[in-house]
Amino acid sequence: MTLCLILLSVVALTAALPAPRALTRAEWPEREPVVALWVWQCLVATVLLCCLTALVLGAAAVFHTVRAQVFAPAPPAVTEAYDLSTAPVWASVLTLLLACGAAWTTAMLARELVEARRRRGRARAHLRERAPDLPAGLPSARGPLLVLEDDYPDAWWMPGHPPQLIVTTGALHRLTSLQIDAVLTHERDHARAHHDWLLHLSTALATGFPRIPLFAHFCDQTHRLVELAADDTASRRCGHLTTALALIELNQHRGVLSCASSHRLLGERVDRLLQPPPRLERRQRALTTTVAALVPLLPLLITFAPGLTALG
Repeated sequence: MTLCLILLSVVALTAALPAPRALTRAEWPEREPVVALWVWQCLVATVLLCCLTALVLGAAAVFHTVRAQVFAPAPPAVTEAYDLSTAPVWASVLTLLLACGAAWTTAMLARELVEARRRRGRARAHLRERAPDLPAGLPSARGPLLVLEDDYPDAWWMPGHPPQLIVTTGALHRLTSLQIDAVLTHERDHARAHHDWLLHLSTALATGFPRIPLFAHFCDQTHRLVELAADDTASRRCGHLTTALALIELNQHRGVLSCASSHRLLGERVDRLLQPPPRLERRQRALTTTVAALVPLLPLLITFAPGLTALG
């Protein structure tokens, strides 16, 4: 068990400290935002699995009741392979810290989901006030698309049940039909890929553990990469220039092209659409995706290795 805990700690620290710093310095994520999002998720899953498996092993060593439940269906040789009879002091301390971390993570996720639901409720109530009154006999505006009478050009996706795409009349008047298609494709990609859930997860982890580089970078990069990924989907359908012009038309009143703008990401997105970087080769994308998917298996392999060795 001691060796397992040490190896799990090494893997978790590697994935939480140097790996995110190296990934943020790399240039390829801008070329392949979808693959980069997958790599970030695999790194986070690796750290969480390391913590979870270490918590189970530590609790099994410290508490006889947990040990009896976890190893109940296992042969005696498997239980002996983990050497759970005596737990060192540092393992007990580590188990306590991991238990507190698990409880805190659960609390942060629950708070983020509750607050997100509350924000959506307030936003939907505000939309109901702003939505135009329909003639008697017509159903209320509960469809997938809602058009608001507003000179302010804007468009956004409202997740929930049912999800809705909201577009203002100002956007319809300002954009061409192809630019509107690009905006709709961009927002639909957010909904199709469930980017809102990914944003909730990254925000909760960064809020709960702000000093851990992995979670802080995961939050920042997720907010950036989901927009780049949706831009790529829109540009593949409607063209890079059309998507860039739609982005400019919707945001030029916010100073999207100003160097002093606080919306620096908007300017970066426009530059990227006007000068699209070359994509990685298909083999490179497949290799990166496969390697990233294998990384979260490391904590499982470390955890089950003693038992599998005993059975073999």
